[in-house]
Amino acid sequence: MPLTRIILLTILSLIAFASNSLLCRIALKQTDIDAASFTSIRLIAGAIVLWAVAYLGKRKQVGQGNWLSALALFGYAAAFSFAYVKLPAGTGALILFGAVQATMIGYGLWKGEHLKALQWMGLMLALGGLVGLVLPGLAAPPLGSAFLMCVAGATWGVYSLRGRGAGDPTKVSAGNFLRAAPMAIVLSLLLYKQVELDPAGAAYALVSGAITSGLGYIFWYTVLPSLKTSNAATLQLSVPVIAALGGIVFLGEPLSLRLVLASVAILGGIGLVVLKR
Repeated sequence: MPLTRIILLTILSLIAFASNSLLCRIALKQTDIDAASFTSIRLIAGAIVLWAVAYLGKRKQVGQGNWLSALALFGYAAAFSFAYVKLPAGTGALILFGAVQATMIGYGLWKGEHLKALQWMGLMLALGGLVGLVLPGLAAPPLGSAFLMCVAGATWGVYSLRGRGAGDPTKVSAGNFLRAAPMAIVLSLLLYKQVELDPAGAAYALVSGAITSGLGYIFWYTVLPSLKTSNAATLQLSVPVIAALGGIVFLGEPLSLRLVLASVAILGGIGLVVLKR
């Protein structure tokens, strides 16, 4: 793949990942749409786009989704939406990313991977930053919402781990989104008394599902084989930073000292782990 295409697709992917946080936060803060409806529309839109690319495009690689991965995907999407009812965009992205990496690193340790001293220091630094971020105080995020975002990150980590070696990423993602969408619809039906289908909020959910989720994943999986594992992991460290800057610019969210210090600790600590790996 030409270098210019690698750079372009990488930038678009990272912006797409950060935009998911911004779109969800904007929809739930500035429109009347409820979290369950946002989740349903997002997953349905993502399923349609991924299915169209994977199957109408007649991709030759083999791959399909499964119900366990779809359940993890649904868990991520639902917890993500409900967490963003109260969490600022940058804080939510930071907690999400920290939980994803902690889950995947923890799985590696459980499977027998060994960390060097500097990596252990990095892991402790990242965990300390996460604890410092959610400790009670004036600048602390709501504990319940922070917990939900940790759940979102953990389930996304599980989803990512289950996707390794599952086949063509686009086909696998399409199959998982198609299975997860009915789960989200059931959730909306169970919470029907809270349903608010705001046109603007629905539009944000459509963009989140079809473009920043569907196309964003396609861009990332296209460029991923051209990136070293350490480079890919390190590049993702920029996602919470992009989300935080977007929250400041588009949502007028404050940049607190607590968030800055926690970001340095969490992203720096994870950086020490993944770079050494």
